Amino acid sequence: RSGREQMATKRQMAIRAALRALVPGIPLDEAQDILIRAGRPALKELPPLTALWLALTSHIRHRHTEYDTLLADGYDRDAARFFVAEATDDMLTSWGCARSVRDEPDHKD
Repeated sequence: RSGREQMATKRQMAIRAALRALVPGIPLDEAQDILIRAGRPALKELPPLTALWLALTSHIRHRHTEYDTLLADGYDRDAARFFVAEATDDMLTSWGCARSVRDEPDHKD
């Protein structure tokens, strides 16, 4: 294996380990989607845990909340995120996550 392939493998392993630790109750199909999202080129320069958190919260917003509907209705991204924060946190909690999107520095109450 090349050094680049080994780094990708180490990164993938780190992201998988972080996923298991952060959301131990996540269903397998959801986990697979999030791992794919976390591996996207736009996130590759971020630390594995950061990439995972961004992928996880994005996945929940788009798949399990009214986020896309709010955007389509004309809400800006920050407002839409504010309105779906509780639903996002509820999903995180249901998967065993102790972290909250409402604890994020960019979350505005």
